[in-house]
Amino acid sequence: MGEVGMDSNLVIIIGAGICGLATALALHKKGIKSLVFERSENLRNTTGTAIGILRNGWRALDQLGVADVLRRTGFPILRERMVLLDGMKQQVMPMKGESRSLKRKDLLDALYAALPPATVKFGCELESIKLDPKTTRPILRFIDGSSIIAKAVIGCDGAKSIVAEFLNLKPTKMFPLRSVRGLSNYPNGHSFEYELYRITKDNNLVGRVPIDNNLVYWFCPQPNVPGGDERIWEDPEAIRQSTLELLGDFPEEIKEMIEIADANSLSFTHLRYRAPWDLLRGTFCNGRVTVAGDAMHVMGPFLGQGGSAGLEDAVVLARNMAEKGLDNVEEAFNLYVKVRRMRVVRLSLQTYLTGMVMGTSSLVKRLICIVFLFLLFHNPSVHVDYDCGRL
Repeated sequence: MGEVGMDSNLVIIIGAGICGLATALALHKKGIKSLVFERSENLRNTTGTAIGILRNGWRALDQLGVADVLRRTGFPILRERMVLLDGMKQQVMPMKGESRSLKRKDLLDALYAALPPATVKFGCELESIKLDPKTTRPILRFIDGSSIIAKAVIGCDGAKSIVAEFLNLKPTKMFPLRSVRGLSNYPNGHSFEYELYRITKDNNLVGRVPIDNNLVYWFCPQPNVPGGDERIWEDPEAIRQSTLELLGDFPEEIKEMIEIADANSLSFTHLRYRAPWDLLRGTFCNGRVTVAGDAMHVMGPFLGQGGSAGLEDAVVLARNMAEKGLDNVEEAFNLYVKVRRMRVVRLSLQTYLTGMVMGTSSLVKRLICIVFLFLLFHNPSVHVDYDCGRL
């Protein structure tokens, strides 16, 4: 990276993922200059698959000024269909408000294109943070030996966040599930409906959602199996074959979808989360340092809210920083945490209970989680009604 100038008037964002770019854009729109430091050598828009943005996420994108661009590429999702092969039953529920599926690349590209030039510094991997004992300002040190004193630091560096470690947040936990994901291309077009389609049999599940008229995103949660060689999951063909074996009794169109999946899109992920009770008690800011997105509230994909929650964070954080001013950034961060805490606790709790219903092997635990879901989230789609407010 080379030596970075010691500029104490900069807001530094760590991580150029969805939340990091959205936060930089939100600050830019409020007249606050920031720099984003990303450890990768380029924008992480060549990997990954797709993302669903629900109504609350589109509200945030509207505030960021990129929603209309993304609506032109996003595929509308009108309903959710659950098919139970064991009992030959199905349930259809209309989506509540605007919901679209996007290529993750399109979302990252739109956010990046809206930023001023040179906002993102690539190839800059954070090594450590400490506070200046005299000024209490954060000092960031990077692995190439360079350092910078920041006016404020916002950690958007994901589930394994170095900024979260600095804040002494408790480690993330692992769901009893892993997920295989992929993209399948149908050159002559597919005939799938504008819907999130999930099909289950013998406790195995596959989800499918169109990205456009030719491309389909799919996912398959699987139980975590202790032991074994994890390196096998770096081989796309091993991922494909193991998934096909798991879904041997599923309809042919499901197996065909996996067979034709682009090998470069196939990924295997251990699903991690920050426990709801840790979110309730966690210290998410320390002076001029805070976290947002997955660094704050990584959650499973079961509600489809991870990305949208990070977009909400960006809007609320930038609004609070503009209202309080950079000279009162500690006050702004405290207000941001106060505003966001119960929102992300509720999202995380609903996601956690849903994931445990799917992933636990204990019938007792499953029943307990179902009861709590019914009692606490009788309206399971109420989470899309949230409005992060104006920027």
